Amino acid sequence: MEDAIIDYAVQRIVELCAIPSPTGYTREAEAYVFAELESLGYGPEFTNKRSVRVKLGGQGRPLVLAAHIDTLGAMVRSVKPGGTLRITKLGGYPENYIEAENCVVHTRGGRRFTGRFLLDKPSVHVNNDVGSTKRDDTNLEIVLDEPVSKADETKALGIGPGDFVSFDPRTVVTGSGYIKSRHLDDKASAGALLALARFVRDESPRFDREIWLLFTNYEEVGHGGSAGLPPDTAEMLSVDMGAMGDDLSTDDRSVSICAKDSGGPYDLEMTDRLVTLAKGLGLRHAVDIYPFYGSDAGAALRAGYDIRHALIGPGVQASHGYERTSREAISGTIALTAAYCFGLPS
Repeated sequence: MEDAIIDYAVQRIVELCAIPSPTGYTREAEAYVFAELESLGYGPEFTNKRSVRVKLGGQGRPLVLAAHIDTLGAMVRSVKPGGTLRITKLGGYPENYIEAENCVVHTRGGRRFTGRFLLDKPSVHVNNDVGSTKRDDTNLEIVLDEPVSKADETKALGIGPGDFVSFDPRTVVTGSGYIKSRHLDDKASAGALLALARFVRDESPRFDREIWLLFTNYEEVGHGGSAGLPPDTAEMLSVDMGAMGDDLSTDDRSVSICAKDSGGPYDLEMTDRLVTLAKGLGLRHAVDIYPFYGSDAGAALRAGYDIRHALIGPGVQASHGYERTSREAISGTIALTAAYCFGLPS
């Protein structure tokens, strides 16, 4: 894949990661993707659920390429007596993954307040059991960067239950080609699909079928791909992160092909073709099983869509934490997706 396309993808990833979009609070990210597709000359549309979809071209029963733009986050559950905030999680992650992280509280009134996550007894100079304390929503709280020490003082700022909380992404692009950030799940793949749209605009490949992009907004809570597919969709390729660890073989330089996740095996013929294409392109790739994983394609199946489904994505280290992938993994993901859509380059 050309460097210009990879540069474009990385820049879109960086910009997307900077946009707060915890599940349920995705309007700014939706608008960004919509505007970017328009700037490339396409005619995107919002589904009723506010997913963004766009037809790249072609005719026939559609192939849908799906990535999600919602991320992990939190909501304010209550204001505690000392003015700190108890949260409820959006998406699945252990509390130690957010301890000491900076965050932003987004109020229903449109205001934003910064803070950080701390144990309610965080000082090692006072509490000798800090290291052994189990972290959960009862003792890991948001300490606001405001002069508050009582619940009424926090409430007077307009902060209350139901306010969304986003995490500082801390995005870094290294000179060696790595991308470190929160929310590479799945903004890395969203950037890759935007780059695919630019590739189609610039290269005008031959379409043998109708191809759509779908950017969903409720994947982290399980129903992102349950609606919004074009009529008569035949295949859905989820482009999401490749998980690393234990006996899995992918890494954060590879494009990962998932054969099975927690919902069962992916379509045999689609997966076989993806493996064959990856080998034909000489891509660094891996075929793996993700035991604790679900995708937009799985959500579509549970919703009753009669589709074939598959899953690929860039390998991502430390999933649902402070994650890392690479230009090589992004390049491989775009190349494999393009090959699946348009065939191997001649």
